[in-house]
Amino acid sequence: MRPVMEVKTLIKRYGNFTAVNGIDLILNAGMCMGLLGPNGAGKTTTIEILEGIAKPTGGSVLFNGQPLGKAFKDTAGIMFQSTALQEFITVRETLQLFARLYQKPAPIPELVVKCALGDFMEQDTRRLSGGQRQRLLLAIALINDPSILFLDEPTTGLDPQSRRNFWKLIREIKQQNKTILLTTHYMEEAYELSDEIAIMDHGEIIARGAPKRLLAQHFNSMILQLPAMDADLTKLSAAIKFQRRNNEIEIESRDINATLQVLLAHNVNLENLKIRNHTLDDLFLKLTGHELRA
Repeated sequence: MRPVMEVKTLIKRYGNFTAVNGIDLILNAGMCMGLLGPNGAGKTTTIEILEGIAKPTGGSVLFNGQPLGKAFKDTAGIMFQSTALQEFITVRETLQLFARLYQKPAPIPELVVKCALGDFMEQDTRRLSGGQRQRLLLAIALINDPSILFLDEPTTGLDPQSRRNFWKLIREIKQQNKTILLTTHYMEEAYELSDEIAIMDHGEIIARGAPKRLLAQHFNSMILQLPAMDADLTKLSAAIKFQRRNNEIEIESRDINATLQVLLAHNVNLENLKIRNHTLDDLFLKLTGHELRA
């Protein structure tokens, strides 16, 4: 089966600076690809090229086997990280406005149901809550019934309840065999929605695969978490390696029983002990580092 989108040796330079350095990606029908990376990694440049907004310096982007052109623009949906809506018109009027831009728009009543807009169709766009606004922007991205959908930080600023409701919408869209490229800084979001993730840093893809497979590939241990106040860190540091994060200490262990014996031998209070698996946050920090990026 031919990929919906195929990216080959993609390069983008700005003068002497290389923002994207020879990356390859394949997006198949019905999959969600999560594109992750720290600030300055090259994500935004990459997604702008894939959306047809920016031109690459080298390499190619193929949509259904062809270079990006009118056929791609007619069938691609984009939800930008930041979008200004027309003011002083209602949600219904906004959808009607965007529908007129396409010869064969998706039926507005279907979008209203799909994106749960029914309760505020007559509301002025200036008075939408964060969650309502994001659902409207998603409906706009779907107005041309796209086969490929770009979601750039779609849940930034949403409360946990609104974010999870938005995830539900995205899962339902994916079930319609639409291909999704998602960029997000929420690792839990990437884990929940992505069939595959690609982690970028310094313009290159440094890891790619299904989230569970990547975690299994990079970690064969568990994390023990304890409040720092429950341990004598001076004595403990001579017996076991740990990291301090905020008010907790984290101990990576391949043998939970042996680690617990060491902690008990040092009279560490285990009443508030938590044991967890590694997460995409752990993988992200392991691969890209802990340093703050501008």
